[in-house]
Amino acid sequence: MIRAFPGRLGNALARLGAVTAFALAPAACAQECVRTGAWVAPDAQGYKELSLGEVLERAARRPVVLLGELHEQPEHHRWQLHTMAALHARRSDMVLGFEMFPRRVQTVLDRWVAGELSEAEFLKQSDWAQVWGFETAQYLPLFHFARMNRIPMLALNVERSLIREIGRKGFDALPDGVREGVGRPQAAGSEYLRELHAVYREHGADSKNAPMDDPGFQRFVEGQLMWDRAMAEAISGARARYPDRQVVAVMGRGHTGPGAVPLQLRALGVSDTMVLLPWDRGAQCAGLKPGIADAVFGVEAQRPGPARAGRPLLGVVLEAVEGGGVRIQRVSEGSVAAQAGLQAGDIVITIAGRQVWNTSDVVEAVARQAPGTWLPLRVRRADAELDILAKFPPQPS
Repeated sequence: MIRAFPGRLGNALARLGAVTAFALAPAACAQECVRTGAWVAPDAQGYKELSLGEVLERAARRPVVLLGELHEQPEHHRWQLHTMAALHARRSDMVLGFEMFPRRVQTVLDRWVAGELSEAEFLKQSDWAQVWGFETAQYLPLFHFARMNRIPMLALNVERSLIREIGRKGFDALPDGVREGVGRPQAAGSEYLRELHAVYREHGADSKNAPMDDPGFQRFVEGQLMWDRAMAEAISGARARYPDRQVVAVMGRGHTGPGAVPLQLRALGVSDTMVLLPWDRGAQCAGLKPGIADAVFGVEAQRPGPARAGRPLLGVVLEAVEGGGVRIQRVSEGSVAAQAGLQAGDIVITIAGRQVWNTSDVVEAVARQAPGTWLPLRVRRADAELDILAKFPPQPS
């Protein structure tokens, strides 16, 4: 799932220029390597702008298209919706895959697309708050697009508990019966290992100085590869089930890199995959390197703020902890959580005086929070327990 930063670790199809064929040298893009509203193909010579027609023509010929995202970025989901619509206009024989759902809820997705469930029933039966927990309103337009057009939706993921178990014990320590049928992943390449190592070292004090050969890191890699492999197998299975349809899959951008899901797809015999990504205005151009994607689209970055559309946001990525509590995987820059002093690796024990058992407890507590109020949390950090106040700003006038 590579949530916002890989694994645990990450629309405007508005104005697009006419067909262009010039390359922007890296030195010329110090301030803006991708214009808002422009498609760009990164290559060894620089950054070549493409027209919407060029991108769609190429995409229409591919059996699999991956649409990456940072989960907490609203503009990324708007871009995905418009890109889906543009692809659907060119090739309506489509299947939509989503990292957000584990395989066990596939029948719920089928019933939603068939029009048999209300929105509330769909979210409840798919266990959305527990298995994903990101802002529901950002994803619902994607799900409604599938339902409106009767496009099959595919649950790409496995249970988080499986990934956690591999992270604790390793792939070989788990019997075949608990692996949800997922086979042994293709080994990670050196570049992907470096990326995962950088992410692993951000996870807390225990992993901050871990070397590449650290056993904990090796198990972490196995968990991430399992994640990639599971989604690749689901996509490959959809290709077999719907041989004439194109699979368009939505997932965190950490999964879309050449060493992640695309590598596992190639190992399964699916080699002709196209990767499309949104590119935030102001993002470092050094990251726009060959191989990151077939094309990226410039969007206006919207950092997760403390409140949007009247709803408060804490600004964290969470995962459940066995035995109760939830671990903070990531704290968004400038968020309410960051200002309160919450850190990656903190385990939330109570919130608003209530015991925290899973991620939905935190999601629901934050959803109840009124603008301009304070939310008390007790967290475990290393061997200490801390009381922290998250202060939500007043409603914007």
